[in-house]
This record gives sequence, structure tokens and C-alpha cells, in this order.
Amino acid sequence: MSPRPRTALRPEVARLMERGRTQVLVIGGGINGIATFRDLALQGLDVVLVERDDFASAASAASSHMIHGGIRYLENGEFRLVKESVQERNALLRTAPHRVVPLETTIPIYSTFSGILSAPLRFLTHRHRGRPKERGALLIKIGLTIYDTFSREGGVVPRHRFRVGRRAHADLPALDPRVRYSATYFDAAMHDPERLALDVLLDATASSGATAVNYVEAVGMDADGVRVRDRETGREFTVRADVVVNASGPWTDLTNAALGHASRWMGGTKGSHIVLDHPELLAATRGREIFFEHSDGRIVLIYPLKDRVMVGTTDIDADPAEPVRCTEEEVDYFFGLIRHVFPSIEVDRPQIVYRFSGIRPLPRHEDTQPGFVSRDYRVEVVRAEGSAPVVSLVGGKWTTFRAIGEAVADAVLEVLGRRREVSTRGRVIRGSDGYPRGERERGAWLRARLTDVDADRRELLFARYGTAAAEVAVFMGEQHDAPIGGGVLSTGELRWMLEREHVEHLTDIVLRRTDLAFTGRLDAALLDEIAKAVSDIAGWDAARRELEVATCTRELAEVHAVDLSVDGGR
Repeated sequence: MSPRPRTALRPEVARLMERGRTQVLVIGGGINGIATFRDLALQGLDVVLVERDDFASAASAASSHMIHGGIRYLENGEFRLVKESVQERNALLRTAPHRVVPLETTIPIYSTFSGILSAPLRFLTHRHRGRPKERGALLIKIGLTIYDTFSREGGVVPRHRFRVGRRAHADLPALDPRVRYSATYFDAAMHDPERLALDVLLDATASSGATAVNYVEAVGMDADGVRVRDRETGREFTVRADVVVNASGPWTDLTNAALGHASRWMGGTKGSHIVLDHPELLAATRGREIFFEHSDGRIVLIYPLKDRVMVGTTDIDADPAEPVRCTEEEVDYFFGLIRHVFPSIEVDRPQIVYRFSGIRPLPRHEDTQPGFVSRDYRVEVVRAEGSAPVVSLVGGKWTTFRAIGEAVADAVLEVLGRRREVSTRGRVIRGSDGYPRGERERGAWLRARLTDVDADRRELLFARYGTAAAEVAVFMGEQHDAPIGGGVLSTGELRWMLEREHVEHLTDIVLRRTDLAFTGRLDAALLDEIAKAVSDIAGWDAARRELEVATCTRELAEVHAVDLSVDGGR
């Protein structure tokens, strides 16, 4: 929320209040709400999206940064979901190559037959009896063979391969000597999930009938429409809609309660991660994700990302009404799983540059163990006399966001009695149009399209915006553009973020429009430099700037354990 109340509404909020009406109101600006918003906008509908915080700032920002088919969902019998996930993964490798790239993944395996007797019971009941057992080579081989059959369509990624004994250790020398096999297959890495969500959002707002506003929350609903509150000013007003979409993820039940439609559909679990600046561990992974079942039966990962190593994840029942944090107990758990795979590598807390935690938007699961809760989704439609129909999304995951948006949009179109006009299948996402493949083509593109940008900044802009970097560079060239933080940002780029990317606060920049906090490259001096530049562009006075810095510093410390009072921002 804003560090201090404003008196004037933002122009886009003022226009929404003046209009007071739309065909479809989407509540929730995570990736699935944004995907639904985009799909509906492409159908030519008048659609508004409201998000109570910043876009993709909650569950969507707390992911494992993977686009994957979900090999472990096979054990749940979720074959439909695995097939759809693999298809969507393969599609994203083509439609969003600036964000989604192939990820080589290796499973270290300690035994041959472990779990072969308990697996059928787990498949049928989703429960463990006795001490969990790690899956052995035979089970994993069966699973990967099935997974390959789903992945075959499109030929985007290679088939899996097995290595035995010395060959497994020659492949990854730092592995625990007790490892007997390794299995390697491909999924996909998602760089900068928050920016991918923003790309999808900007695709939608390019349509004339699509309006998206952040820091606006839905607080009630009656016959006149949905009551919303601008969290920047505290002003409330009503938006009438023919259909309301509840895409608020883990908070779906809470949102429905506020709308007067009580539901008990959600039962999310908490997942935490840490990010390490650890060159030895990074080298040990050899650029691969290490993905395995820990001794307690949880699926965990060690993942090289942005010259750092991300380690996760936990799977603990959580209350969406309460904030979630990565705890010291979870950190100890992560250190234990690193030792489990790479026993010779020492890790310690000073090497952690960032922590994060979020709630997965899973369906209610009663006594089903968290790791076996379905990752599939469904759409619920509630029609009540005297108010607009409410279409709620239950469940959902990052990989299938396009398909989810399509499914929710289809439900909305059915309620409205409209036919689908356009499909999002195969549609290139902003930043990937004309994306260069290969180093030679990439170099030629950078030199041709970013001619007036310094060579070092070209790579940074291309990594941050994909082919949309050309548009950003033109914008920056039309004004005074001074480097910030030695070139990690510039004043022209900050102006772009403020004017074109819905930035309202300092936290939006350092947490979601850039990876400065995530990678541990943010310190107090850089934060002050960014704040001063934003103040000059946005017209913040000294009091506003100080409060923005204080608010951002507090959030970094309390939510992500980043202490900017310590050198290096840790």
C-alpha cells in the first residue's frame, strides 16, 4: 500500500470511476487473472482488471521459476494435467523465448527398487504409510518414459537419459558418492516471472477496451455493482459489470466472502525458497536444475538462476488470511537437502541474498497430504438473483496460464451468450515478436535495433524486455538519459517504467520490474539513487521519497530478510 495517502486519483482510476461500468470485471492481477483479462480483451470485450497490490506481486511472484509438465503429477494420476502442461510448456518455448528457455534437469537416484511397493498405494490413496521412501531408479525410469510420450509432440525438448555409477559421477562430480544413478530430462526455466506477467498484461491493454489498474481492491458487491477501493487515496466507488471474474488465487474464498458469495473451495499450501550467492554450489550444478525427492518425501530443487542458486521448496498447509514468510526452520531444511546431494559443499546463512515465500492456489484438500494435492484447476459459476454472475477460478499453476485464461474466458463468454472470436493458442507474447535465435542472429539484432545504446546496456535491455527493448530504446533516446548504479538502470528507463509499466512505488521497481533484490545486487546507496531519480521524474517531494525508501527497506527486511544496513544489501 502507498506509504502515505494521496489526495488525487491516478488518471486511469479517475476514468474508471467516471465510467462506472464494464462488461467484465476481473478481480486479481496474478498471472491467471492477467491471462483471463488478455483473452477477454482479444475477444473485443470491454474488460477491466483490478489488483489490490502490484501486478504479479503475490503467489505469481513466489514460484519456482519453472515452466514444467509436472512429472510428479503422474503419481497423482493427473494425466490430463501433465499432457496440457507439456503442451503449454512447448508452446511457451516458442511464444515467449525471451522469458522461457529449455532447462536441463537431473535427478540423483540412490537405489534401484526403492518405493516400488509403496508407489501403488500412494497413487491410489495419496497417503504414505510408515517412513517415506525415496523413489528408486526403476520407478523414475517408468515415470520419465511416460513423461517422454507426453513431451514427444512438437519435438521441442530431447528425451531423457540415464547414467549409472561412474558415468553419473563423471557427469556431476560433486554428487554424493552414495548416488547410484542419475536421470536427466528437460523442462523449461522461466526467467523473471513478474515481467512475463507484465508482458501478457501489456498485450491485453494494447486493446482499446481493456483497462488494468493496480492498488485497487474489491471490497463488496450489491445490486449496483462491485464496490472497489483505491488503496492510494482510500476513495471508494462502484463498478457495474455484466460478469465478475474472481481470479484472486489463494484468496478466492476471501474475495467471494467480500462479494457476498461464501465459498469453501481453496486450501493452499506454503512454498518457500532461498537464493544463494555461492559460486561453488553454482559450479556443482553444471548449469542444471537438480530435482529430487528428499528423504521426507517432499519434492525439492537446487536451481542455477542468474548466476545465483535458488533452493526450494517446502509444501506446508497455510492460511491465506495470514502473511507467509520463509522461516529459519525452512532455511535449515534447505541446507540439509543441499548436503543430501552435495555433501562436500558448505553453505551458511551469509550466502543467502534473498528469501521468498508464497501460497499455492490449490483446491481444498481435507486430509490429503500437501504434496499430493491436485495442481489441476476448475471454473465455478455462481448466479445469484440481484447481482452479476461470479465466475471463480479454483486452482491453477504458472505453466498452464494461457489454457486457464482460455477456460475462464470461455465460461464468461457462455454467460454473456457470446462466441469466441480469437484464440490465444500460438500467439506470440510481447517481447518475443521477431526474437533472434542463436548468438550470431542475436548480435546482429542488437547492433541493428539498439544502435544508440552502449554495448553493455544492450544486453541488459534485451534481457529485461526481449525484442520490446527496441521500443524502450527509442523512448529513452527521446529524452535525457543518465545511468543509475553504474548502468543497471537509467533515468530514461525509469521514466518508461513509470509511464508505461504501471509503476507506483519503489518496491515495484526493485522487486518486480528488475531483479536487483532477487540477485542480491541492491544496496542502500543504489536504492537511494533510484529513489532520487524517480522523485525527479514523478515529482515526489522529500517526505514522499523518504517514506518510499523506508517502506521498501522495511518490506525487504521483513518479507525477504534483506538487510540494507549491511554491506551488499544482505
